[in-house]
Amino acid sequence: MRARNFWPWVALAALLVFNLLFTPGFARLELRDGRLFGTLVDIFQNGAPVMLLSVGMTLVIALGGIDLSVGSVMALSGAVAALLMTEQAQSVPVAVLAALALALVVGAFNGALVAYGGIQPIIVTLVMLVMGRGLAQALTHDQKIRFEVPAFEFIGNGTVLGLPFPIFLVAALALLVGLMLTKTAAGLYLEAMGSNPRAARLCGLRVHVIRLVAHMTCSLCAGLAGLIAAADIKEADVANAGLYLELDAILAVVLGGTSLTGGRANLVGSLIGATFIQTLTTMLQMRGVITEHTLIIKAAVALSVCFMQTPAFERLARRFRSAEAA
Repeated sequence: MRARNFWPWVALAALLVFNLLFTPGFARLELRDGRLFGTLVDIFQNGAPVMLLSVGMTLVIALGGIDLSVGSVMALSGAVAALLMTEQAQSVPVAVLAALALALVVGAFNGALVAYGGIQPIIVTLVMLVMGRGLAQALTHDQKIRFEVPAFEFIGNGTVLGLPFPIFLVAALALLVGLMLTKTAAGLYLEAMGSNPRAARLCGLRVHVIRLVAHMTCSLCAGLAGLIAAADIKEADVANAGLYLELDAILAVVLGGTSLTGGRANLVGSLIGATFIQTLTTMLQMRGVITEHTLIIKAAVALSVCFMQTPAFERLARRFRSAEAA
């Protein structure tokens, strides 16, 4: 029996080997001023927002839900932090905490409507996708908010032990959520709810609270991703921050093997999926592929990887092996 993340690992490994062999400069690494530079480092730094989104999205999808609002939450959190630092002259800790608190409020709003209001997650989060970005544009008067705050910029492009700081943020959050899923009862509750919500409720699980916390965690991850995105470019760009990244996050989770119908959360698979998406994007950019063609190629490759994880592909592979043996 194959390992759970067999095909995601195969897809990522194949993509990396192809680039190492055929993409000039892909494997080049150099140390300058105590920091490691290179394409492989850029993949993890630039892919940090999608990786964070995929961590939170894994929890929501494992419950059979979905969150389309994470891109707008990114824009909103970045805008709030930038406004507090520039117009209100607040300190970096205050700005960061306020932005993350607002992300939690958005997640609580989503989760409450889904859990207690009985509204479908796709409807609730679709409304928040529009409302969240609209609120960010209203707060900033639809203008980019520039800032020069080195302490805040460290979140997006700081260096720790020669590596970009966002890599450590992703690793810490993924480790925390991973331990929660595998070492605590919360992970078991999450799997039980995703597999059979009715049975979980009849067993006495607080299904509404679990769903609420999952949406809040997802929005918190989006808020942190928004801070990284804003700090990296030294501005809050509410029109483009997080645009379409909710689709990349959902795709990363699906590529990683977490079922959209709910069930066991595959956090490692989601991170592999996010790395695969960012590696593919970087490869196409290095080869000068235009954005429109990049989106088409990413969609086709992602669809192929998803098909490789289906029972239909397994049956096809078995028939092929049987024909070769004969």
